[in-house]
Amino acid sequence: MTNRRGILIILSSPSGAGKSTLSQRVLQDDPDVIFSVSATTRAPRVGEVDGREYFFKTREEFLELVENGGMLEHAEVFGNLYGSPVAPVEAAISAGKDVLFDVDWQGGQQIRNSSLKDSMVSIFILPPSIAALQERLTKRGQDSPEVVAKRMAQSMSEISHWAEYDYVLINDNVDVAEAELQAILDAERLRRDRQTGLVPFVQSLNAEFEAMSK
Repeated sequence: MTNRRGILIILSSPSGAGKSTLSQRVLQDDPDVIFSVSATTRAPRVGEVDGREYFFKTREEFLELVENGGMLEHAEVFGNLYGSPVAPVEAAISAGKDVLFDVDWQGGQQIRNSSLKDSMVSIFILPPSIAALQERLTKRGQDSPEVVAKRMAQSMSEISHWAEYDYVLINDNVDVAEAELQAILDAERLRRDRQTGLVPFVQSLNAEFEAMSK
């Protein structure tokens, strides 16, 4: 048995393609996968705990982390800063845990250019058709028709970045898509450069050969 270094998993898709559902399923079914906790400058809401929902930072603390290379990716949304701190992700990966990021293509691009790019595996989720995407957005009943139309307009731009990813899954059936996603994770975990215990293991095999030849 060999130890391994964890994986930084990027999961992206246009809204309604099933990214959140697949993320939740993998987190529930695979004990080696944990979700990346983001940092934010917005105030905590009732019931939120620092380090669980978010790492709550002042704007000064957040910008200092960015300046010192302490954020894998970050963006400003409605006046608040959001980002992914490097330190907890690096600690998890070093401990053999896989860290899942539910981010858009821009966040994935920033992480691809970060210090942890060699640990990254990127997966893009496509809908089976644009009609199916619109139907999903409409049926989930979370958004007004105007918001649905806005999300549909954004989806063309988001889908145009599919070729930047290592893997692309078509989410026609969520059970099949989850199985395919798990197959990707299983294969990536077995890559030689991620199995940190391989060198001493092979050395032990060579020692056995030497012992047998005496």
